[in-house]
Amino acid sequence: MSVVLSIEDTGVCRKQVTVEVPSDEVEAATRRVVQEYARSVRVPGFRRGKVPAELVLRRYRDEIQRDVVERLVPDFWERARAEQGLDTLGQPRLEEVGEVGEGEPLRFVAVVEVRPPVELGDLDFELPEVAVEPGDEEVEAALEDLRRQAGRWVDVGRAAARGDLAALRVHEERGDAPDGDAPAAGQEVEIEVGDPRVWEELSLAVTGLTAGQEGRFTRRPDEAAEGTPRHFRVEVTAVRERELAPLDEELAKKAGLDGVEALRQAMVDRLRHGKEHEREQKRRESLLEQLRQRYPLPIPQGAVDAEVERMANDFAHDLAHRGIDPGEAQVDWQRLAAEMRSPAERRVHERLLLDAVAAHLGIEVRQEDVAAALGAIARAQKTTVDRVREALGGAAGLASRMRRDRAVGRLLGDDAVAQDEPEGATVAAEGAGVTPPEG
Repeated sequence: MSVVLSIEDTGVCRKQVTVEVPSDEVEAATRRVVQEYARSVRVPGFRRGKVPAELVLRRYRDEIQRDVVERLVPDFWERARAEQGLDTLGQPRLEEVGEVGEGEPLRFVAVVEVRPPVELGDLDFELPEVAVEPGDEEVEAALEDLRRQAGRWVDVGRAAARGDLAALRVHEERGDAPDGDAPAAGQEVEIEVGDPRVWEELSLAVTGLTAGQEGRFTRRPDEAAEGTPRHFRVEVTAVRERELAPLDEELAKKAGLDGVEALRQAMVDRLRHGKEHEREQKRRESLLEQLRQRYPLPIPQGAVDAEVERMANDFAHDLAHRGIDPGEAQVDWQRLAAEMRSPAERRVHERLLLDAVAAHLGIEVRQEDVAAALGAIARAQKTTVDRVREALGGAAGLASRMRRDRAVGRLLGDDAVAQDEPEGATVAAEGAGVTPPEG
């Protein structure tokens, strides 16, 4: 006998399901709950465990009915879902729940989003070819950067330019005009001219000045920030340029390598590795873009809402990780959520398609693969497997991500990606500190 009284479409990928729990199931559940209450409640005049069932039901009717509903609804929802073969996304939302009456069935109405049907055809894609072998100029530039990092700063008698180290004495001037009197005490600092971490106004003011010269600049608040402009006077006390370390055995030794040729080869290998990663990223992005274009789908908006919320939470966690209180940050959260909606729709679209591709190709993830991946993520995050599992919404959440990643690997022609190594889990749990489950 069917437990589903009716099922109807109420929107894009959304169904409303009316479920009826038979009266005998309701009565049996009620008896079990009453018996549990009778064993634990205290009623004056009766020993614990000896309270008559009728008295328990009369005295605790509301609580018992609530417990009966909480037990029956999840079980019978699963029966209804299986009976109708619903491929659901996320948990249902209860719209109506009837009363538990004696000798009466229990009815409830649930609304749930379902996966849109995906009819796959051609799965061959034209992927970009990206050179991975570094050129001589790239190698020389990388070696020069290494020499610069290992070099030392030396005083020069010329004007400061981008990339120089300038020793400064900075005064904040009081009053509305740069010429206002009573400057604040000078603060001695060193800056690398043009460094993005340095105020642009300060770098511009220092550029072209030699030791002993002064300049002025005004620091204006950001558009979104409150406050008035601040005026500064800056005195250059020294200008230094970086003297490159020689490309020799000593430099190679500092890098933990035996000789200049070994250092050069290590640089080639590092650049090649970076280019290989860049190549895979571009091929993956191209593949997903072509997949979305080739197979448009109606996008379940509830899944998009959940993804927007997840992205906003990730943004808030990132702020907190950088020491910024999300509640105090000057962030227009509504505007941010609106801006996140389009990328969230793309993510949901990709997941739906990759799940379909994985099913089409018969891709599965073994339990031992998931266990190995959980261990790898826990070691990388320096945390416990249980915490990783909880953050990912259980092993099933990670298994879904790994399955999608294997599907991408198959489409890219890289079968080894997902079969033998838990590296796929690194992609699957990317950003893991760890990100919440996707469903």
